[in-house]
Amino acid sequence: MADLIDTIHFQKLSEQDPNEVCRRASCTYDEMNEFFVLSVWGKEYGIFPKQLKMNCLGNNTQSFHDYFYLFIIHYLLNSKEIGLSNEWISEKDIPGGTTFFRGPHEIPTKLISFRFNNNINEFKERCEQLHGIPLNMGDAAYSFKITPRIPVAVLYWRGDDEFPPESKILYDRTITEHLASDIIYALAVGICERLGKPLG
Repeated sequence: MADLIDTIHFQKLSEQDPNEVCRRASCTYDEMNEFFVLSVWGKEYGIFPKQLKMNCLGNNTQSFHDYFYLFIIHYLLNSKEIGLSNEWISEKDIPGGTTFFRGPHEIPTKLISFRFNNNINEFKERCEQLHGIPLNMGDAAYSFKITPRIPVAVLYWRGDDEFPPESKILYDRTITEHLASDIIYALAVGICERLGKPLG
């Protein structure tokens, strides 16, 4: 994880006013030990700018794809103090998204659709294990509060003889105010990997 994140990002975070970061990102700061505490997918994570590291707090053993940690630090650096739009969009609705989110940046939702292979009940069980809230979309769908200002929705459709099962990730329209497209991609990879692998 630490190797993936350029130390310049930790340095930039250490130079920011902690109170300002907490206000923007809706997190807290431990002044004595100099680290931020951020709720990430329902668990608390510590981000230590001066020690160039981040990790689970307490007895939390939750782990993410390496890209996901890149999303976390960019969220702290760039999030804004704005309310949610409560309007879901796909990556194709993001400015420049139709060209960016393809090829090497195609979001790997097949990790989800193939993992459950038309088993809607298993998909629902998995999403509920990860604290998802049911939504009335697709054949099944759940929303997740990834960080305080970044909710996502994961949708699933059964396949048939003509079409394979399909899944999709949706974002609140405000995501573009917080994150650049490459960091949205990093977030999406982390979501697909987390939903598409056994709990651990």
